[in-house]
Amino acid sequence: MKYLEYEAKIVCSTSLDPWHNLALEEYLFREIKHNQVFLYLWQNQNTVVIGRNQNAWKECRCNELEQAGGKLARRLSGGGAVYHDLGNLNFTFIMDRTKYDLEKQLKVILEAVRTFNINAQFTGRNDLTVEGRKFSGNAFYFERDKAYHHGTILIDVDVAKLAAYLQVSKEKIVSKGVDSVQARVGNLNLFSSEISIESMKSALMKSFQELYGKVSEPPIIVSDTTFPLENLYKKYSSWDWLYGKTPNFDMVLSTRFPWGGIELGLTLANGLIKDAKIYSDAMNSHLIDRIALTLLKLPLQIDLIVNAIRGINVDQEDQVIIDDLINWILSGVI
Repeated sequence: MKYLEYEAKIVCSTSLDPWHNLALEEYLFREIKHNQVFLYLWQNQNTVVIGRNQNAWKECRCNELEQAGGKLARRLSGGGAVYHDLGNLNFTFIMDRTKYDLEKQLKVILEAVRTFNINAQFTGRNDLTVEGRKFSGNAFYFERDKAYHHGTILIDVDVAKLAAYLQVSKEKIVSKGVDSVQARVGNLNLFSSEISIESMKSALMKSFQELYGKVSEPPIIVSDTTFPLENLYKKYSSWDWLYGKTPNFDMVLSTRFPWGGIELGLTLANGLIKDAKIYSDAMNSHLIDRIALTLLKLPLQIDLIVNAIRGINVDQEDQVIIDDLINWILSGVI
């Protein structure tokens, strides 16, 4: 096996603060070099993490979480809300975009889980499951020359708290064919008594090195003061990042597609779209932002809105989002 094309590194955070750990994730993302691949392992205590384009108030019972001493966090990537406690292990693959290989990255996770004689599978748009129960949700983030893929590994998560703090829409539950979020998720310790956070960490490190080559140095253990994260920490802990402004929209339209739910809020002035905000758990967070920006200053006319959305340049994978939105608007929702 050829290892020379990669400089593989493993980074482990000792912090349990989600704002620190997400700041560290972005710091590593900004610092990654073209020939490097990092595996970053981290844990958060009593935290709800929402996707970049989600409405915090609709995805999380924020007051209950705060009263219990928990924290809300928002990540850079798209996708849906997840609950983290010390029964969950988070992973992030960070690399040059040319090294991004989802199948290979998922293989690291799946092979590690299978060392415990658990038959794990990749299913749906972003889930890892065992016997139909989800133990890992995955999300992805891309910039010009960099990429990351991160996710959860539920080992012994408090499922009652997960259900208490997450507000999963009825439409999403129905689309998954289950009665509740509890019925959909499953801890890995249900399938093996040998699995723990520490044994899973070891299995992941071994699997990572089998696929990417021996790491160039021992795992980098990161404390709260190892790297200069002050500015990034301020960002991830700020009210604006976590909650943002919640305008009084003149029009709110919502629906759910196979690729995710969408809530479109429009503020109008003199017949023009003055403000547009899209809340969504779609994976491509940048595309959702671009669609909202495209609507600004347009007259509230279906043909002009459709033409503007149709003019957004996307790859073939994301064209389905554009097509679905256009068909939805043409169906008469406005």
